[in-house]
Amino acid sequence: MYQSIRSAVATDMDAVDQYIVDQLHSQVPLVENIGHYIVDAGGKRLRPILVLLAARCCGSQAESPIALASVIEFIHTATLLHDDVVDMSELRRGRPTVNAEWNNPSSVLVGDFIYSRAFQLLVKIGDMRIMEIMADTTNKIAEGEVLQLINKNNPASTEASYMQVIHNKTAILFEAAAHCGAILAEADAAIQEALRNFGTHIGIAFQLIDDALDYDGDAASLGKNVGDDLAEGKPTLPLIHAMTQCNQEEAKLIRECLSNKTPLEPETLNRVIAIVSASGSLDYTRNKAQEQADLALASLKSLPDSAHKEALATLAAFSVARQA
Repeated sequence: MYQSIRSAVATDMDAVDQYIVDQLHSQVPLVENIGHYIVDAGGKRLRPILVLLAARCCGSQAESPIALASVIEFIHTATLLHDDVVDMSELRRGRPTVNAEWNNPSSVLVGDFIYSRAFQLLVKIGDMRIMEIMADTTNKIAEGEVLQLINKNNPASTEASYMQVIHNKTAILFEAAAHCGAILAEADAAIQEALRNFGTHIGIAFQLIDDALDYDGDAASLGKNVGDDLAEGKPTLPLIHAMTQCNQEEAKLIRECLSNKTPLEPETLNRVIAIVSASGSLDYTRNKAQEQADLALASLKSLPDSAHKEALATLAAFSVARQA
């Protein structure tokens, strides 16, 4: 499914990959070393793909979406570098994180470099509306990260607060990718809004599935350890919902695990994962993701039929069907 999505913009994505490598150039060797380490780690690059699909389905034949797609990927990469420091993560995409391989200061500072390089590229694109959206987007991402930090180790977190976090932290960059792709293609206001909504719903669905996979995914496929969110004290939707469905003793255990700021014993971690699975909370989370994917599909109705529109529809299906 993923390959059919990427194949719709395969030539463009090859150009994006090369553009990213070219723009990682720095006179400081450590910056380039870390930059290439991240790029070489791979990833699906769904956000830049979304930029390209949005622009191409609106009829754009220009090269400018390639630069914009690279900007989106740079901003995403910078957030990952900072996230891994905040979460003290040691594994991403099956390899040691930058902070584990080098150190926290290097990870933060190279993340800053990549952020600033993204805005240098935005200046070259030269569209003030896109610049405004991307500036607002990065600001909201930062707010989302702070909200997540506030909610960390908080067993009283609600589904509403969780949804606010994932909108700001994850969905808003998908939203910006689709919206700005349409703007760059000079689509009319209605099409721009349709694609903006598509990006929002896809982003929420993507994060919901990500949080479900943290409890029942395969570590090798995920490239990280199952149960990392719980171990880091993150009250994601599977855990929040489970506390409303399980018995008092089980809910007490979950609250204690969330409140605990020391590493959990593997036996305790496995017990909570089993409670979440038995409570129906993973199905609940996946159903919520499917609702978002359906809303995303509905947003595409006003777009003219094309191979790129079909790839966007496949992306909606992939956002909930993926296993990693």
